Amino acid sequence: MVTEKIKANATDIAKELDWLKLILKTRSALNVDEASDYADVFEIAPPVLSECASGYAQLVKENNFGFVERFILILAAVPYIKPELLDVFIQKNKTTNQLYTEFGGRVSDQHSGFLPTGETVMFILAANDLARRFALLKPFEGDHVFAQKQMVWLSEVSNNTSFLNGQLSLSQEILDRITTGEVKKPTFSTVFPARLLETKMEWDDLILDQGTQNQLKEIEVWLQHQHRLMTVWGMDKKLKPGYKSLFYGPPGTGKSLTASLLGKKLGFDVYRIDLSQTVSKFIGETEKNLAKVFDKAESKDWILFFDEADALFGARTATKDAHDRYANQQVSYLLQRIEEYNGLVILASNLKSNIDDAFLRRFQTVIRFPIPSAKERYRLWQMAFSDQCELEKGIDLYQVANDYELAGGSIINAVQYASLMALDRSGEEILMADIVQGIKREYHKNGRTV
Repeated sequence: MVTEKIKANATDIAKELDWLKLILKTRSALNVDEASDYADVFEIAPPVLSECASGYAQLVKENNFGFVERFILILAAVPYIKPELLDVFIQKNKTTNQLYTEFGGRVSDQHSGFLPTGETVMFILAANDLARRFALLKPFEGDHVFAQKQMVWLSEVSNNTSFLNGQLSLSQEILDRITTGEVKKPTFSTVFPARLLETKMEWDDLILDQGTQNQLKEIEVWLQHQHRLMTVWGMDKKLKPGYKSLFYGPPGTGKSLTASLLGKKLGFDVYRIDLSQTVSKFIGETEKNLAKVFDKAESKDWILFFDEADALFGARTATKDAHDRYANQQVSYLLQRIEEYNGLVILASNLKSNIDDAFLRRFQTVIRFPIPSAKERYRLWQMAFSDQCELEKGIDLYQVANDYELAGGSIINAVQYASLMALDRSGEEILMADIVQGIKREYHKNGRTV
């Protein structure tokens, strides 16, 4: 369905493509000394977008993009939105009948058109002007907004090859924004090994002891005031970027739920990275997997939740062989990326003792998630059942809470079992016998008996 956002983007992108076509036509003419209306491609002013409301126009305005940035942005987008526009750069070898290009681009088996590279940018905007060529390196450096916000970059090239031979790549987020106007959230894949944590529960549904709640308040305050603290108060000169916290406690005590609810309450996306799944036995693969997450997360204000942190942050042993050295290399890399990340990073572990003391010192907060008290368990039991069911007469949830020490996750599992048994009887009554059986199942998982 064609929305107003799509219409607005289409209108402004069409203007930008006409501008790009004129630049390409002019460069082609100047390259072979043909007559042209312009002596330099920089004489061709880009369209005025100051009064436009499209996603593309807003992107240009909020980043104060000039001629060069706009040219690189629209050139990077062309293979996705109008690939035939660059076919003029593809030629065929008369002897071998092979497609090739003399203008720095690439021709791929997976893409029938011309794929622009950094050299394409240099050819079109600089030609043989070395001073201009050197100046045009700036948009591809790490401190440019393209890199800081992961908008446009050059793909990796093989060793001993100029980085300018890398393909001009556009992020999916920017492509979504300048086309449909609807930015899709990344999904779990080999390219992005993290999952969005979501919950239908609300903050008031979270049952935790008071000490845990008090420590979580500090994180909440930091999420609300981080930018003012670092910029207006100038604390970026004294404090490291971001905020790091360790959540530790038995399974089912609410560590993952708390992370997702922090994000939901304050409007931040939370992505869960399971280190036990991310760590690879192959040299360099773990670092690549983690880099994909951090690279996407930069400047997004995402909360990164690392589950099963013991997989990488366990107590270290002496370095005895290459395997130990590589393990230490993985840890050092993750620590570096965590310390450089300017958002909230939460690591979760079942036991605080599983985490090396040297790592603990790097956290602003270390928060314990204990097994809930009898009073807290009673509230959990009360909230766990569906409004559509009814409890068997005589069931005393207060007594159940006192008699059986369970974490919140285990209580939910026991309630699910009892509820399914009721449905299997084609009824709506929850029986005490089924609740007890559900509790026994949870105890058995942990090697305990009722």
